[in-house]
Amino acid sequence: MFTNQNSRFQRVLVVAAILLLSLSIGRNAIAGSAEEQVCDVGADYSLGVEDYSETIRRHVEVLREHPDNALAHYHLGFAVGMLGDRMAEVKEYQRAAALGLKNWDLFLNLGLAQLENGDLDAAADSLRRAVLLGEKHSESHFNLALVDERRGMLTDAKHEALVSLRLNPGQPDARNLLGVIYAQEGKTVRASLIWRELVHDVPDYRPARKNLALLDSQNEAAFGKTAAAALPTAAAVKAVKNERKTTLAVMQNTPESETREISGGEYHGRISSN
Repeated sequence: MFTNQNSRFQRVLVVAAILLLSLSIGRNAIAGSAEEQVCDVGADYSLGVEDYSETIRRHVEVLREHPDNALAHYHLGFAVGMLGDRMAEVKEYQRAAALGLKNWDLFLNLGLAQLENGDLDAAADSLRRAVLLGEKHSESHFNLALVDERRGMLTDAKHEALVSLRLNPGQPDARNLLGVIYAQEGKTVRASLIWRELVHDVPDYRPARKNLALLDSQNEAAFGKTAAAALPTAAAVKAVKNERKTTLAVMQNTPESETREISGGEYHGRISSN
């Protein structure tokens, strides 16, 4: 099995039941189209300088006077999400969408919030919408690949990971995720090649190193099982009990104590709409 790692707001960005995926999720500042709507200048300034408490206060005032301002709901959702209120974040994004806002990054961030809440089906739906609205953005494809991997839809996950890499070939996280998918499909040689190339290209990328080590451990354990079959019964039982369980890491910079067995990885973080 492989481990995974987590990072939050690049929120435009993570996977593995068997492997370690690295996803640093931070929030990249990406401007979203306002579709002819604007917020209060002061409110958006607060968002731009990442003063989220002030952002919330000012956008609440805007919405008190203009409750149908979809962009204000989006910005408010982003701010409350950055302060950890994921349920409120999802609700504000959904209000923005219901009011007609069709920014690709709105649905990307909605999908990431739903992913954080553990609602994989809803996250997949939102991320598909993000892909449709922003098909040239690698982040949407990567995060959809991550969610599909977690849902066990490996063929779809592989397709989205490859599209993401075609749009942005240098992504370590997407390359690592692709290796995780191949490993889960039993294509361990191909997974190993991806991780070895990744370690060569990005020497300090820990998830790939971990996944290689874990893959090697799995191979050793499989060899141990075969050898144990030739031993007397008692010895064989002991050999199996001593077999070391392995997991692969999915995300970048995840503490050893936080690695998990079989999980699809972590997403890339939200992206700012401001």
